Amino acid sequence: MDKITPKKIVRSAISRDLNLFEDKTSNLYKTVVILSKRANQISSTIKEELQSKLSEFATDNDNLEEIFENREQIEISSYYERMPKSTLMAIEELMDDKIYFRSANEDTDNT
Repeated sequence: MDKITPKKIVRSAISRDLNLFEDKTSNLYKTVVILSKRANQISSTIKEELQSKLSEFATDNDNLEEIFENREQIEISSYYERMPKSTLMAIEELMDDKIYFRSANEDTDNT
């Protein structure tokens, strides 16, 4: 998976037209499943990125002074906290036609 780079995604609650979601796959429930799976992929990728960046700061002996004074670690953590939710990122990708999906039923019908 490639690195997740969120663009300007609106984080406030907005109303969405469900017909637009249904138009993407011709089935609203199928669209919800696709968005759920993509959001899980995005979430796990972001988690791996964060853990790899924070592993640089891991030490064998934890000193109370080091915990409170490590500003770089705090900045990295707060950057990831400010990122939009993975579900919003998945919705944005779907609307921009950046998600590739296929149905297992379609594959078996073609053989």
